[in-house]
This record gives sequence, structure tokens and C-alpha cells, in this order.
Amino acid sequence: MFDSKVLLITGGTGSFGNAVLDRFLDTDIGEIRIFSRDEKKQDDMRKKYNSPKLKFYIGDVRDYQSLLNATRGVDFVYHAAALKQVPSCEFHPMEAVKTNVLGTENVLEAAIQNEVKRIVCLSTDKAVYPINAMGISKAMMEKVIVAKSRNVDSTKTVISTTRYGNVMASRGSVIPLFLRQIINKQPITITDPNMTRFMMTLDDAVDLVLHAFENGVNGDIFVQKAPAATIDVLVKALLKITGKTSHIVNIIGTRHGEKLYEALCSREEMFVAEDQGGYYRIPSDNRDLNYSKYHEEGDIDLSSIEDYNSHNTERLDIEGMVALLHKLNFIADIEAGSLVVPEGV
Repeated sequence: MFDSKVLLITGGTGSFGNAVLDRFLDTDIGEIRIFSRDEKKQDDMRKKYNSPKLKFYIGDVRDYQSLLNATRGVDFVYHAAALKQVPSCEFHPMEAVKTNVLGTENVLEAAIQNEVKRIVCLSTDKAVYPINAMGISKAMMEKVIVAKSRNVDSTKTVISTTRYGNVMASRGSVIPLFLRQIINKQPITITDPNMTRFMMTLDDAVDLVLHAFENGVNGDIFVQKAPAATIDVLVKALLKITGKTSHIVNIIGTRHGEKLYEALCSREEMFVAEDQGGYYRIPSDNRDLNYSKYHEEGDIDLSSIEDYNSHNTERLDIEGMVALLHKLNFIADIEAGSLVVPEGV
């Protein structure tokens, strides 16, 4: 479906953008456009890939006009641009709103105006039962996407969303942090050893994007079924890989805005979710303002449904976590004695 087509990636210099680029660049795709506001990272990518298929657009999702220009002639959009760090969004919530909510509205409107065929937006498990500003802004982003999809001509444009848990070794994640602490002989700092998180690789994340592009209907949210692990298991797996099993581990306590476990689907979403094997498809809520069923009738069976979270999914033990970590390219270098830990792709 991508042969000779044009793909635009917003936030294309980030972890997800690089992973999508790595998957697509050697295919028969016609052109990949990288849209971001960081000219240094764009220049680094230009030199790294040196590909005539790669085009760069400086711009910000907060600026509608720059998106309107970048989406002209585009067939597919992967919208990954966002403010993702919990602390920065917590202290600057309106900045999260401007990028994650209003920026997404701009991306969708520009794409619709230019009749982009398919748009896939990136969301997070923190949008489910959100307790911090980042999660709340992403939850609002999802509502904007669903609302927009109700009024778009589906014969011209299809809008769907992918929702992720923890993507291992992505920029700002804990695995590179823990490895640097081990290599630098510093204590590993963990919040709560019993805290669980979904675990998936960047390749898994790209698979989910492709699934959404190929199967999405307007307003759909796609979730990949993923295993989870406790922070304790993750740390022990990293110590086993590095051969530092006696390394000091300090428990610092749960930080502001963190949950004991994350949910990828709410109870209400699981009630309507379609099981697609390795994925859940959450169809769009197509009610209008006259949805009397949800005022007077309700659903008796809803209270018996459980959400899909990192406590009740498949739980990895240390060996299972080690096997999953070996899917990361740099782990082999660490085992061979490399002292260089990537910050994230």
C-alpha cells in the first residue's frame, strides 16, 4: 500500500520517527517527509541516511500553516510529535495542551484539507485513567481525534490512533538510565520494585503502526497485546546481562504523577473492543448528543468487565525479560563490554 506513496512523519527526529524511517526507507515507498522543529536533529538524520527519498520540513505542529504546506501531496501521515515527559508537562500543562491537543487538531485539519488518505496518531497508556498533565493532554488528544473522525469523509481520509505502553530504550526511558548507572558504578535508583509496566520494542511499535494503517477505520484506537514486568524483574534482568548481580539498588519511592501499574484499555473500552489476535481494536464511539441509552438505560454487563493493564497481562520473569532485552541491538555490545549506552534512538 505504500509503493510510490508519500509518508509524512511529524516529530520525525524522535525515537518513533527513526524506527518508522528504518522500516520504510529501503522499501518501494516514494518519499518520506520528516516534519519537526529541531534543525540539528534533522541535519544529523540527513547525514546519517543520505537518501534521496528523505525530505525535511522545519515546522511546529502548533503552526497550522507549516503543516498545511508539509502535507500537500502526502498520502499517509504518522503523527508522533508530542510533549511526552511527565515532569515537564506537569509544570507546564498549557504547553502540553498547545502541542498534544491543539497541535493534533492542526495536523488533522491540514491533512483533511489536503486529502491525505490515512493518518495514524500516537498515544500512550497514560491517557487511560490519567493522573498527570501529560496523560490528560493525551486523553484529550484522543477525544479530538475521535470527534474529528466523526465528521470526515471516510472515502477521502481515515484517522486512527495507536496506543503504546513502555517502549524499551526509547529516548528518555529507564533502560539506558539503568545501564549507565551500572557501567558508571552508581547505585541503580528505582521507585517501587513492584511497579509494573508494559514492555515492547520499537519494532513492535512499528508493527502496530502498520497494522493501524492497513486496518484502521475512522476513529479506531489500536492496542498491541504486550507482556509486562515489574521494575524489580527488569533491573535483575539487566544485572544478569551485565554480570553485575551484586550491584547496589536504591529504592527511592514513587514519584509524583506515577502509577503502580498502567492500563492500555479501560474497562469501558474492553466492553466494546474487538480481539484481533495480537491486537485490540477499540472502535469509535459514534454517539451523538442524544444518546439516551447512556442517560436512562446503561449496560448491566459493563460492571463485570476488567480493564487491560500491566498487572493482569502476561507477566515476564527474569529469563523472559532477558530474552526480550536481547531484541535490542545494543545489548549485544553491552555484553561484549561496551561502555557506550545509547540515550535512545
